This record gives sequence, C-alpha cells and structure tokens, in this order.
Amino acid sequence: VRLMESGGGSVQAGGSLRLTCVASGFVYTKACMAWFRHTPAKVHEGVASISGVGSILYKDSMKGRFTISQDNAKNTVYLEMKSLKPEDTAMYYCATGTVGGRHYRELGLFADFGYWGQGTQVTVAS
Repeated sequence: VRLMESGGGSVQAGGSLRLTCVASGFVYTKACMAWFRHTPAKVHEGVASISGVGSILYKDSMKGRFTISQDNAKNTVYLEMKSLKPEDTAMYYCATGTVGGRHYRELGLFADFGYWGQGTQVTVAS
C-alpha cells in the first residue's frame, strides 16, 4: 500500500490549496480514505473522510471551507481547502483503512486507518 500526498505549500490567509493523494497497492473502491492533520501544537485530528461508496464526513470546523472528493478511476482523493486560516497550518496526511474500529470523534467515524502517507505541509500566513 502506498499513499503519496502533494499540493501543500505556503499561502496567505484567505487563500486556497488543493491537496492530492494518489493511492496504490489495494482495492481503492473498497477503502475508506481520509485526511488528517498534525498541527504545530501537536494536535492530531481528522479533517475529512470519504468511503468507497462516497459517504463523506467532515470535522465541524471544516464544513463549508474544505471539500473532500475522489476519482476512483485514478485512485485519487482530493482535499480542496479555501478561506484558509493561520490555524490551518499543519502537516496534512492521507490515510486509508476500513470502517469499524477506533472512534474518530471529530469525524463521527469508526475506522481503522492502517496506512498513512508521508504528509504534505500547509502553511498559512496571517
């Protein structure tokens, strides 16, 4: 299993970025995909998730600003981020797993994310 993130960078507050995660090595359409982030304050939290059938969940504070989507033909999941704030500064990770297991309260999701990418850094300047 391999997950490769890209699209991070440095932007001004109010700006936008699109993160991309290309997956390989597993049956993508049967997996649950998610974006997590690890902040400078060492908070690790779920941002958004999307199941193989397209069910989507967001952390409440991301709703309306972040959009997760996927292209099953390309084994790729995206995270569109707009109206970025300095507090969105973090390392963003793509993860894949199966439904059921650990409770990710911020997403309202029970899942077991066993595979993670290396991350892509997002820095938002004020």
